[in-house]
Amino acid sequence: QVQVVESGGGLVQPGGSLTLSCAASGSISSLYAMGWYRQAPGKQRELVARILRGGNTNYADSVKGRFTIARDNGKNTVYLQMNSLKPEDTAVYYCNAKLTAYSTGTWGQGTQVTVSS
Repeated sequence: QVQVVESGGGLVQPGGSLTLSCAASGSISSLYAMGWYRQAPGKQRELVARILRGGNTNYADSVKGRFTIARDNGKNTVYLQMNSLKPEDTAVYYCNAKLTAYSTGTWGQGTQVTVSS
């Protein structure tokens, strides 16, 4: 199955911006969905944003209006543009690729995002 690798994390001040990248080992155009998830210490992993095969997107309420998920099928890459970052956005961010609606998908290694003064 497709492998994914995240990059772009780092330290940013509140109100700042970061763009995360998820590079896939093969074509992403046929996948059911690709999504970004995050997990903070002691918390469950949660869905942040998802893009479906047809291009529809959905977002967690906590990031609506601040984060944008996009894809470049030619580069086999999905992006997460994060604006107006808050300390509560601090987490390890993971990319997930799903072949079908019923699969659990495959995960990347994660990239750390820290929002702090």
